[in-house]
Amino acid sequence: MEYYALGMFVVIIPALLLGYPVAFTLGAVSIFFGTFALGIDFFQLLPLRIWGIMTNFTLLAVPLFVLMGVILEKSGLAQDLLETSAALFGKKKGGLAIAVILVGALLAATTGVAGATVVTMGVIALPTMLRHGYDRSLACGTIAASGTLGQVIPPSIVAILLADIMGVPVGRLFMATLLPGLVLVGLYISYVMVISRKNPLVAPAITLKEGTLSRAEIIKSLTPPLVLMLSVLGSIFLGIASPTESAALGALGAILIAVSRKRMRWSILNSAALETVKLTSMVFLILVGATAFGLVFKSLGGDQAVSSFFYSTGDGSQLTFVIVSMVVIFILGFFLDFVEICFIVVPILEPIARSLGIDLLWFALIIAVNLQTSFLTPPFGFSLFYLKAVSPPEINLSHIYKGITPFVLIQIIVLALIISFPNAVLWLPNTVDKMNGLL
Repeated sequence: MEYYALGMFVVIIPALLLGYPVAFTLGAVSIFFGTFALGIDFFQLLPLRIWGIMTNFTLLAVPLFVLMGVILEKSGLAQDLLETSAALFGKKKGGLAIAVILVGALLAATTGVAGATVVTMGVIALPTMLRHGYDRSLACGTIAASGTLGQVIPPSIVAILLADIMGVPVGRLFMATLLPGLVLVGLYISYVMVISRKNPLVAPAITLKEGTLSRAEIIKSLTPPLVLMLSVLGSIFLGIASPTESAALGALGAILIAVSRKRMRWSILNSAALETVKLTSMVFLILVGATAFGLVFKSLGGDQAVSSFFYSTGDGSQLTFVIVSMVVIFILGFFLDFVEICFIVVPILEPIARSLGIDLLWFALIIAVNLQTSFLTPPFGFSLFYLKAVSPPEINLSHIYKGITPFVLIQIIVLALIISFPNAVLWLPNTVDKMNGLL
C-alpha cells in the first residue's frame, strides 16, 4: 500500500509542473489511486470531510480579509500611502525604496494578500523609481519582496490556513508572526540603506516635487490604514473578537474608508466582490482536492512511510526533523504555490512534529516564513510573474531574478533566527495569553 502512496506523489508533482489545475489534479489522482487500491466505496467518507470544510468558521476569515484588501487596493489607498511615504523619505538616498517597503508592510497589515500588493506597487512605484534613476534590479527586488510581507505580517492568509491545518489558534499565530514580520521590514530597510550609501547612483534621492507634502495631507493619508490595522489586529490580540469577526470588521472598515473618500462606486464594489470570489474559490477548491488527497494518502499508509523516512534519515531529534522539513518546503517552493504546499505537505508533517513534541505554534510560524520564499524563488515565484506582468518593457526577468536574490537571503537569515531562538518569537503570544489569564 505504501508504494501506492509514493506513486501518488510520482504522478502529482509532474502534473502540477505541467500546469494542470491544482484542485482537479489532486482530485483526479486521489480518485484513481483510491479506487484502484481501496475501492470506490472508500469515498463515502469524503462528503463528511467536505462538510467539515464548508462549516469551518475560521476559514470564513479568508474571503473577508481578501475582500478588505481588494477594496483598499481599488480605492486608491496604496497610491496615497506611496505618495505620502515618498514625501517623508524621498529626499534621502534610497528613500523611495524605503517608502516602498513601509507601504508594503502597511498594506500587508491591512490586506494579507501578496499578489494584490505586488501588482499595485508594480504599477505605481516601479515607473516612479525608474524615472528617478533607480537601479532596475534593486527597484524590482524591493517591490517584489515588500509585496510578500503579507505572507508573514498579520492578517496573513497563509497563517489562517496553517492555523486551521495544524490546529493552533489563529490569533496566537498572528501574534507570533508579528515580530518576524517587523524584523524582515527592518532588515529590508537596512539592506537598502547600506547599498544606497555604498553606491548612491543605484538609489538616488528624489529632488522633484514628489518630495513635498503638507502635514495635513500626510495625516489624512496615514490615519485610515493605521486605524484599520490597529482595530483589526487589536481586537484579535486583546481577545475582543475572533479572527473571523475581526475580518468582517476589516472588510466593513475598508468599505467605509472608500466611501469617506468618495471612491466607492458600484463598479469598484462589483470588481472587488468578483476578485474575492475567484481567489476564495481557488483556495477552497484546492482544499477540497487536498482533503481527498490526504484521505487516500493516509489510508494507503503514506503518513507512516514519511514518518519512517524522517526517522531513518536522521537521529530522530526535533532539530533534524525541522531542518529536513524546512529544506523540503524551501525546495518545493521553487515549483509549487504556498497553497499547494499548505494542503499537500503540511498535513503530512504535522503529525510527525506533534509526535516529536515540537511546539506546533512555532512550527507553523517557521513554515509561514519559509513559504514566503515560494513567492520569490524562480522559476515559478508568483510575485515575479505578477511584477513582470505590470512592469515596463525595459524590465526583463533577469533584472527581477537578480533583484530578489538578496531579499531571499534575508528571509533565510530570519528563518534561521526563528529556529535558533523560539522563545523570542513566542514571547508575544505567551505574554498576551498570560495577560488574558489563559495560562
